Amino acid sequence: MDITIVGTGYVGLVTGTCFAQMGNNVICVDVDENKINSLKNGIIPIYEPGLELMVKELTQRQALRFTTNIKEALVECSACFIAVGTPMEEDGSADLKYVLQVAREIGRLIDHYIVVVNKSTVPVGTAEKVRNTIEKELISRGVNINFDVVSNPEFLKEGAAVEDFTRPDRVVIGTDSQQALEIMKEIYAPFTMNHDRLIIMDVRSAEMTKYAANAMLATKISFMNEIANICECVGADVNKVRIGIGSDKRIGYSFIYPGAGYGGSCFPKDVKALQKLALEHNYHPKIITAIEEVNEKQKLVIFDKIIGRFGNDLTGLTFAIWGLSFKPETDDMREAASLSIVTKLIHHGAHIKAYDPKAMDIAQNCYFKNFTNIEYVNSKYVALFGADALILITEWKEFRSPDIDEIAKSLKNKIIFDCRNQYNSQRLMQAGFEYYQIGVRTQI
Repeated sequence: MDITIVGTGYVGLVTGTCFAQMGNNVICVDVDENKINSLKNGIIPIYEPGLELMVKELTQRQALRFTTNIKEALVECSACFIAVGTPMEEDGSADLKYVLQVAREIGRLIDHYIVVVNKSTVPVGTAEKVRNTIEKELISRGVNINFDVVSNPEFLKEGAAVEDFTRPDRVVIGTDSQQALEIMKEIYAPFTMNHDRLIIMDVRSAEMTKYAANAMLATKISFMNEIANICECVGADVNKVRIGIGSDKRIGYSFIYPGAGYGGSCFPKDVKALQKLALEHNYHPKIITAIEEVNEKQKLVIFDKIIGRFGNDLTGLTFAIWGLSFKPETDDMREAASLSIVTKLIHHGAHIKAYDPKAMDIAQNCYFKNFTNIEYVNSKYVALFGADALILITEWKEFRSPDIDEIAKSLKNKIIFDCRNQYNSQRLMQAGFEYYQIGVRTQI
């Protein structure tokens, strides 16, 4: 099938690549000419395990093509997926200007029936806006061309996106058109051969499903972080509490690890957008509001522990940072806990030695480009030399079982602040470390 993907960001690139891998002819469109030229040469703008090699191979076979010309991409396509960004407005709502701009282009250019698929995360009611926008352009052209608008939200995890797309838990399709549904079934058939994972519903319910899913996962994270803070107040150990509640099958172990809060491009934006959506309909979402409030405070819990240990003035102190991305297996630093922690440390006079397997370039060139008292090193152990303490922020695999003796030798002080509660506290204490965790009182 001929498929067009508009937008070559995280969602669009993964979607187009996986469709092409299954034998479809895919054209990906983007207005950024530099990005398109890089993609044509097999250079992708994001880090996602396995994706770059797939893009190179499929591009060489001409199964996957890239262009800035949307007219060219729409000539023969049966389905056009809109996968452009929906950045957050100042009031928390999703900005639909890029989505609607694509809709206008589709309305101006199509000459045959196509299925227009909203892949971007959009508020409930967006499909109707897309439909109205396309119809307005068709009317201005004086033509009558049939089309359908479908909601097909993505549920990709950064760091495992290719696996998530090719082996989905579910494929949600929101449509009231049988013709559009048959095309969507054909597109997704290779991904659902072993088990029928298609969930068909109306468009508005499909749009809501994406927000509800992310809000539920964010709720579990903020709830567990709140429990962690209470545990510390009363002298309980949240690591043991987590095991106690996770053994209940109704709760499970997923997303109940205490830490420095959630980040990335999805949870923060979607929780705020859902809150704004509710307020627009005169409903005050108390739980959704609390999720975000707890998360913002949680990002600085470790910083507060640092201030409690070293005092408010950190001038002359150096801190080794392990991990800058918001989660492992990605270079994405959007809304990462490291942004809050590093910024606070520097503003209080500290010097930073940072290491991250993938995110240092974007940290240096974008997020921390105006900071002078931060240096980037090429190994986790190099970051430790001369540092007054180690701060573990992101739980990359290479940080899971470090050489404790090497850490002890390299640090000025045997002090670790752990945002992810990764290490064996008894072992560290026996080795003479001060070990600060989330949701556990530190014993010195």
